[in-house]
Amino acid sequence: MTIRLPRADGSSTAYEPRTEPLSFTASAPLTSRTVFSAAHVVADPYADISPDSPAAVDWDATLAFRRHLWSHGLGVAEAMDTAQRGMGLDWAGASELIRRSAAEAKAVGGRIACGVGTDQLTGPASLASVRSAYEEQLALVESTGAQAILMASRALAAAATSAEDYLDVYGHLLRQASEPVILHWLGPMFDPALEGYWGSPDLDVATETFLEAIAAHPDKVDGIKVSLLDARREVELRRRLPRGVRCYTGDDFNYPELIAGEEPTAGGRFSHALLGIFDPLGPLAAEAVRVLDTGDTAGFRKLLDPTVELSRHLFQPPTRFYKTGVVLLAWLAGHQSHFSMVGGLQSARSLPHLARAYELADGLGLFPDPVLAEARMRSLLDVYGVPR
Repeated sequence: MTIRLPRADGSSTAYEPRTEPLSFTASAPLTSRTVFSAAHVVADPYADISPDSPAAVDWDATLAFRRHLWSHGLGVAEAMDTAQRGMGLDWAGASELIRRSAAEAKAVGGRIACGVGTDQLTGPASLASVRSAYEEQLALVESTGAQAILMASRALAAAATSAEDYLDVYGHLLRQASEPVILHWLGPMFDPALEGYWGSPDLDVATETFLEAIAAHPDKVDGIKVSLLDARREVELRRRLPRGVRCYTGDDFNYPELIAGEEPTAGGRFSHALLGIFDPLGPLAAEAVRVLDTGDTAGFRKLLDPTVELSRHLFQPPTRFYKTGVVLLAWLAGHQSHFSMVGGLQSARSLPHLARAYELADGLGLFPDPVLAEARMRSLLDVYGVPR
C-alpha cells in the first residue's frame, strides 16, 4: 500500500510506509551525557478561544508526554521555546506548566529544568523592570524544586545599550540563584528579536561578554545551552569554559558530532544536550546515548546520524516554526489525539513540508504504530484535498 505525498514543486510521489517501527525499551539510566528534551505542549482542541485568547492546554496529554520522555531516561527542559514560549504560550500559561510539570517530575523521579524569562512584560521595559521580571520567574522555578534555565530575554535585548547592561543583569541574577543554573544563548534564527544579544551583533564580541558573565560566577553556572547552529563556534566556546561548567548543545543541525565529542588527542571535550529535536527523537536518542555510555562512539553515530536530515528539515528557515513539525510527529506517533497547536501554529508550515516530515520520520522508524501514523497522515491529506 502506498500513500501519495505532495512535493514543494507541485508534484506528488508515491511513498510506501514501513510496516514495523524501531523498538526501544527503556532500561539503564544515561550515564555519559546529561540529556534534556525540550518538550512541546499539547493544545486543548475543544476550547472555544480566539487567536488573542490565552493558550488553552490539554494538561493530561501534556504531562503524559513528559512521562514518556522520562520513561526513556531523558530529562525534560520545560517552558522553553519548544513549548511555544512567547509564540502562543504566555507567562500565565508557562507558570502553570512549570508548576504542574515540576510536581509530576517529583512524583515519577524525573529530571526537570525550567525556563526563566521576562515574558510577563509587555511593551518597552527598563533594565530594572527586566531584572524584576527575571527575579519573579526565578523565584517560581526554584520554589518548585526544578533547576532554572536563564533564557534569553526579548525585553533585555530591547532595553540594553551595552555589554555592561547584560553583565549587570545576569550578574545580579546569578548572585541570587540558590543553585547553579543553565544559561541559554538563543540565536536570532530562533527569535529575530534576540539579534545582538550579549551587546553586539558580532558573535565573536558577544562571545567574550558571555564568557565574562560565566567567569564572574562559575559556581552558579551548571552549564550553558548554545543555540546558534554553528558547530565550530560551539566547539571553540566549550574549550574556553571554566572547569566544571558544561556545554549543553542546542544545535539541532550538528548534534551527533557535538555530543560524541572530540578525540582524546584533541582534548576529549564533548557537549551534553538540551534539544528540541529530542522531543520527536526521544526513545531513539536515549538508545543512542546508552550505546555511547558503553564507549561505542561509532555505534552512537550509526544510530543518530541518520536523524539529522529530519532535524534539518524541521528546523529549516524560518527556524522558529520548527514546533509545527514537532507537534505533527507527536500526533502521528499517537502521543496526542489531534494536530492543533496553541496560537493556531499548525498552519505555520506548508503541506509539502509536513508530508516530507512524515516521510523522513517513518523512514527512521519513529512511529510506534506505523499503521496509525499512515492513517492520520492520510486524514490530513484529505483535509487539504489531496487525491488518493
